[in-house]
This record gives sequence, C-alpha cells and structure tokens, in this order.
Amino acid sequence: MIKFRNFIPGLLALAAIVGVAFASAEPSFAQRKEGPAEVPVDELMKPPQGLDELSLGSADAKVTVVEYASMTCPHCAHFTNDVFEDFKKKYIDTGKVRYIFRDFPLDNLAAAVSMLARCAGKDKALPLIETFYNKQQDWAFTNGSPVPKLFDIAKQAGFTQESFDKCLTDQKLLDAITAERSRASDVFGVNATPTFFINGKRLKEAPTIDAFDKVIEPLLTAK
Repeated sequence: MIKFRNFIPGLLALAAIVGVAFASAEPSFAQRKEGPAEVPVDELMKPPQGLDELSLGSADAKVTVVEYASMTCPHCAHFTNDVFEDFKKKYIDTGKVRYIFRDFPLDNLAAAVSMLARCAGKDKALPLIETFYNKQQDWAFTNGSPVPKLFDIAKQAGFTQESFDKCLTDQKLLDAITAERSRASDVFGVNATPTFFINGKRLKEAPTIDAFDKVIEPLLTAK
C-alpha cells in the first residue's frame, strides 16, 4: 500500500519530487484486480472524518454513486472531461442520482492537488477539481516543477500565494486525505482509479453512460 504520511511536508518537498515521472502507472480496466463486487451501503455512506463530503444531487435520490479518484489519473480526467456533463444532466440534475466524490491519490502530486481542492472550500471544491482535470496535461505530465502551473489554476478559485503555500503545508488536511484513501483501500477494496460504487455495487466496466445505464436504470425502476 502506498503511504502518504509526510510525503508533502511543504512546497520544497513538492518541488523536489517533480523530477520523478508522474505518468500514471495504474492498470487498465481489463488489467485491474477485482475488489469486492458489493460493499455495505451504510458503511460506504459514512462521510470521511475531517473532510467535507463533496457531493451533488438530492440527498433523497434513489441511487447514490460514489467515485474514488486520483487527480493525476488520466482515466479520471477522461470521465470528468468527457462523460460527467452528460451523466450530470441525465441523472443528477433530474434528481435521480446523488453523486459523491472522494479522494484516492495515487501519488504525492495527486495528494497535493486534492489538498488545494479541499482548501478552496466546499462550494468551490468540485468546480476546482473539474478545472484541474480539464488542464491535467498542463501540470501533471510536463517537465519541470508543477507548482507555478498549479498556482495559476488555484488563483482562479481565489487563492493568494499565502493561502496556496499554507494549504500545501497543512499536515492535518493531508492526514485526513491519507485516512480517506486508506479506508477506501482497507474497507472497500479500492485499488485503482476511478472506482465507482452504485448503491454499494462496484461498476465493473469503464465509466461510460451506457455502463451507468445498465446498473442505474434497473435500480430506478425497482420497487
């Protein structure tokens, strides 16, 4: 298991590791090890300790979709950039689905970006996550330090240099994100990103609208 404690004690440490290649080494969907096909819904619905639950949609929706994602994951970016808008229109905006985003950073850079999204505040977190995914190629897979590019994006959410630096040195926040990741791995068998649970059932296919339809539509029509 990857351990993130003390991975990012400050900006100097983040700058020091950017020489490492951050291209995702995660397996394709076909290569993934299977976690449990279903997890207890009551356990899954417990909010992460020390973190706001980042969600969209009605709390009374018949279906809840939980996504575990890493900010440096290309598959996660693809879902957000190319699938999520249609998913939102079809299911979230119509009150059929509640969507929950949870952090599962695969590396130190992903953890840092998760921290920035959290520091933006609950209302700004998900929009900032979408922006980071939209610009992922600009900061995640380029040569040199990602810090200036991350700051340029963070400024759009109101960060100053002071608040940016303070966020990336917040050990309490990093510990909470680390705990969220560990719980997902230990309790729900999450081992790759993105991982989706639909009313506790793991989505076994790549996250396309068709794949969601196959699982969600029967749940919506069930008595």
